[in-house]
Amino acid sequence: MAESSVIAGRYQIEGRLGVGGMSTVHLAFDQRLERHVALKLLAEHLADDPAFVSRFRREALAAARLVHPNIVQVFDFGLDERQHQHFIVMEHVPGQSCAEILRDQGHLDVDQAVEIVGQSCRGLDYAHRHGVVHRDVKPGNLLVSDSDVVKLADFGIARATDQSSITQVGSVLGTAAYLSPEQARGEEAGPRADIYSLGVVTYQLLSGRLPYEATSLSELALKQQRELPSPLENLNDRVPHELADAVATALSIEQEDRPPDALTFAETLRSGERGIAPPRFGGGPGTRATRVMTGRGTPTEATRGAPRTGRTAVAPSAPRRLEPRPYAGDAGGRGQYPRPPQARPPERRRGRAFALFFLFTVIIVAVVAAIVISTSTAPTVEKARNIIAHDFSDAYNQFLGLIGQSTK
Repeated sequence: MAESSVIAGRYQIEGRLGVGGMSTVHLAFDQRLERHVALKLLAEHLADDPAFVSRFRREALAAARLVHPNIVQVFDFGLDERQHQHFIVMEHVPGQSCAEILRDQGHLDVDQAVEIVGQSCRGLDYAHRHGVVHRDVKPGNLLVSDSDVVKLADFGIARATDQSSITQVGSVLGTAAYLSPEQARGEEAGPRADIYSLGVVTYQLLSGRLPYEATSLSELALKQQRELPSPLENLNDRVPHELADAVATALSIEQEDRPPDALTFAETLRSGERGIAPPRFGGGPGTRATRVMTGRGTPTEATRGAPRTGRTAVAPSAPRRLEPRPYAGDAGGRGQYPRPPQARPPERRRGRAFALFFLFTVIIVAVVAAIVISTSTAPTVEKARNIIAHDFSDAYNQFLGLIGQSTK
């Protein structure tokens, strides 16, 4: 397409901004409204393919309904019949894409990366709430304007969630390195697939590398299931441990383990930057994603039963309460095991000791009296002797009885 070309009688092409598999983006000047715009033209070899034309048109319809500060605005779309060109007219964002920033800087500072991803989350959340899944979130589609406003661009393979998919069953769309596990398996992509892709972007912005390097979808799917990316804080020592955990939540293999929405992911990142550990989303303790980013890895047989340590340790469960069981001898099984015999209370033991002491004293006194009386021969004394002997015999028998009871 020559730079002097005019599309739809009003958009003067001035230069090329980028090239993709489906289209080419040009800088153009809107002669009617006298402003610069980004003009996307469908590749010529796809112009006669009904499937790609339908997808191109769907992008325009999906993006046109999204009006948000963090989403590139779509102004117009149509077909230039004279040049047989399908086009989309979009807001021009002067600045750089995150792909260009990574190319120039390698990786970003923590606060800058968190800010860029946070703004991207606001745009994604708005799209998701309006039923649009992007399905191609990557650094090249995150545009940072000269005024540091981040805008999500290129809804070229977006799908409205309330409409049927235009792709064949099992087909996969999107840049492979940023695809979620469910996309790599050829399954339908939902909002949490976008969150996974944004998690990959976040990992790359903070470390300068991708969590998984793969040359095909099958290799990517295998690595996602079998391998653990390098711990993020080991690649960049300025990344707080809690922030690494926050990124890990978005990279969870299972969708339910990821943040439920984009705004929650943004808040989790900001909290991680401040040193606040992220919550767990649905998967319970010890999820693989958490181990990915913290370097803990898969537990071995020796450590499988040991309690976890560190910031992501799981509190031990409360001990089970053992209830008494019914014993067989009880009719109907309603009873309990009989309690073992309990020792006599200390008060009863002290009472019996005092009685024994008192009785022993009486016996001693009786013995002494008997000795005194035995030395006398008076008739009254003889009568008293018989009485004392009878009483002594009774006291002695009582004494033996008490001793027998005390030793049972």
